[in-house]
Parts: sequence; C-alpha cells; structure tokens
Amino acid sequence: MKLTRKAALVTAAIPALVLITPVGSASAHGYVSSPASRAAQCAAGVLDCGPTGPRYEPQSAEGPKGQTTCSGGTRQDFEVLNDDNKGWKVTNVGSTMTVTWTFTARHATRDYEYFIGNTRVGFVAGNNQQPNNPTSHSINLGGFTGRQKLRAVWNIGDTVNAFYSCIDINIGGGPTNPPTTTTTTPPPTTTTTTTTNQPPVGGTWAPNTAYATGATVTYDGVSYRCRQAHTSLVGWEPPNVAALWERI
Repeated sequence: MKLTRKAALVTAAIPALVLITPVGSASAHGYVSSPASRAAQCAAGVLDCGPTGPRYEPQSAEGPKGQTTCSGGTRQDFEVLNDDNKGWKVTNVGSTMTVTWTFTARHATRDYEYFIGNTRVGFVAGNNQQPNNPTSHSINLGGFTGRQKLRAVWNIGDTVNAFYSCIDINIGGGPTNPPTTTTTTPPPTTTTTTTTNQPPVGGTWAPNTAYATGATVTYDGVSYRCRQAHTSLVGWEPPNVAALWERI
C-alpha cells in the first residue's frame, strides 16, 4: 500500500517538470546587424557596453510595443543603448538605406517600423509570418539630412512585445561634424583703369568710388596708396584690405 502511494506521488510530479522545462526556449530575438546598430557594436566590442546585456545578447532589447527607447525599457543592463553621447560609430548613408535584421529565434511578425524621432519613415508588413534570417528592408529616410538616430522596431505578431534596435547614421554621407567656416569675400582682380569720380591726390577715401592703381587717399588721418585698381565698397576701407591699399 505504501509503495503504491509513493508511485502515485512520483507520477503526479512529472507534469510539473514538463511544464517548467520549456520556459524561455521559444522566445524570439533579433537585432539590426547592418548597418551596425548600437547593440551590434556592443557585441563586436567596438565600445565597452558593460559586462552583461548587449555585450552578449545584442538580440534581447525587448519591451512592450510602443516604446521610444533603444533598450526596450525592461532590462537595466541594456540602458547603455539609450546613451546618445557614448560615441557610437556613425554610418554614412544616402536618402535611402538598406537595414538588415539578424534573428537568433524567429517569431510570427506583425510588422516592422522605422522612426527618426517621432516620425515614422518606414513600415513593412510581416503578415504574421516567420521572417527569413536574415531579413533586409529598403528604407526611404523621408527628407531627413545629417546626423540622425534611426529606431528600428520588430513588432511580434503573437505577443505584446517588440524588439528595438537603434542605428546612428549620417544622411548625405558628408562629415558627421562639419567644421565651422567663415567665408571672406576676396578682393577683386579687376584691372580697370576707370577714373570716374577719382578724388584728387590726397583726397579722403569714399565707398562706391573707382580707384586707379597708384591713387592716394587719406583715411582716419592716415595716407594710403592704391595697390590695384578697384571700385571701393563698404568694408573695404584701406586699413581692412592690405591687398588693395598700402600705407604711405
């Protein structure tokens, strides 16, 4: 009688083991591998992203649908993906770009969405089918230019969750931080010898006046000789344009 009771207890425990074992084995995971997303850069060791999180699981930036973060918002060790100042590698792209997803576990897909800020610049239906691995999409970047952050979202078809992947891009392919330049109008190269309104030698410099090579003027009590013929403009006062005037 005792043996029969023990066997019954063992038998009763088996279904519990069967239920516990599969947990986590069917979860879906994916990330943008090209251009290298932030998670992909962490996995490749391009940047130090910490000892856990995207360093070993670039495919696991998962969270509820509708998130606006790069991390998915559910795992603290993925928060590094939200740091816009970390020095992520930027990819130069044109007005359109190809985005490639890599999946470590495929899942029925509702759709894919692509955002720059709050603007959705791309949408691809998933038709509730399992995706190919890898899967690529061509995205029109909607007239944006310069340095941008593209947020790619893989919306799962049969759960409330999505997977998030951020890519740092430079639309237009120029320098990511163009240098500040100051444009200076060069002196004219005209060789005209027109003497209209030419002041007499020793006259006071005036704008909108034609000066011949060798003409002399005074400005603020200082005398100058014209180096090359030109018509004066405001801003070309003798002390400001040594290419046109020499002090005498």
